Amino acid sequence: MSENTVQITLRQQKDYQFDVDFGGDIPVLAADEPAPLGSGQGPSPVQLLAAAVGNCLSDSLLFALRKFKQAPEPIRCDVYPEVGRNDQGRLRVLRIKAVLTLGVPAASLTNLQRVLDTFEAYCTVTQSVGQGIAVSIEVFDANGERVK
Repeated sequence: MSENTVQITLRQQKDYQFDVDFGGDIPVLAADEPAPLGSGQGPSPVQLLAAAVGNCLSDSLLFALRKFKQAPEPIRCDVYPEVGRNDQGRLRVLRIKAVLTLGVPAASLTNLQRVLDTFEAYCTVTQSVGQGIAVSIEVFDANGERVK
């Protein structure tokens, strides 16, 4: 395996509940399907996918702003995965909408437009997921003004 390979181990605990072991000192995460398949004792695979997209976008936006010595904290990201049936009638994540909210007014950030034009391109997870699932992104400032 390459040094860029990550290993995550899932161990079935009961029915659709799995412990997700990320290795090292990272706490084990319990994942589960919602009822009626599972018992909802943890996030579902769809929720984990959405969380990965939102987390990566938030990290990418924060990193890009910090490169310009900006402090946009606290950043919030709400992610809305839409699940529906494909042409074969199988459940799929059809699209994901991510709404990021900066913790400060846009006017207090320099180079914001430059960051907004590029930060998505550096988001490893979103760019990868976006090859198969449509991902839309909106960004608002602390005053509720849409900046992207």
